[in-house]
Amino acid sequence: MNQTKRIKILSRLREQNPYPTTELNFTSPFELLIAVLLSAQATDLRVNQATAKLYLVANTPAAMLAIGFEGIKEYIKTIGLFNIKAKNVIKTCHILLEQHNGTVPKDRIALEALPGVGRKTANVVLNTAFGYPTIAVDTHTFRVSNRTGFALGKNVEAVEETLLKVVPQAFKVNCHHWLVLHGRYTCLARKPRCGTCLIQDLCEYLDKTKK
Repeated sequence: MNQTKRIKILSRLREQNPYPTTELNFTSPFELLIAVLLSAQATDLRVNQATAKLYLVANTPAAMLAIGFEGIKEYIKTIGLFNIKAKNVIKTCHILLEQHNGTVPKDRIALEALPGVGRKTANVVLNTAFGYPTIAVDTHTFRVSNRTGFALGKNVEAVEETLLKVVPQAFKVNCHHWLVLHGRYTCLARKPRCGTCLIQDLCEYLDKTKK
């Protein structure tokens, strides 16, 4: 795919949704960090349902530690891998209090040092909470990037590297949100909705559907 096409794709996505953001509910960087940590192998809907109740009683590292592992587990038991995630939340809160004065660091290395936080989670937090021009690559972004020809790569790291090279600076802050939402609602994994796709004429997917 050439750069002219890429810019047209991004321009259309921006026109359709000028201010995209995550579908996870949050009111602070800490709430976002915990929500993204909980979202691994879980839907945003399930996470939002759990955090809506959890954050009413604990939305700071100190408050999380106050209700403890069992308390956190009770609120997130409807989410997959809740035991591991509850342990990671406790460990993360200890580190935030002991090393970062209870605040979420604006540093990739510090974020990735938190239990349960990988590169994708760090990118989401840096981008969505702090406005950094990072591009998080989840399954949706990976699929859309490869299927359309926008940014090819055999793994998420390769796709991220390509996206950072080819996405103009003016689009970088919002890029991963556009790609995630496009993959979630239009460019579906099994049955992409090519017939109603905003970028169908620019996409280089060979097996386009009529619907």
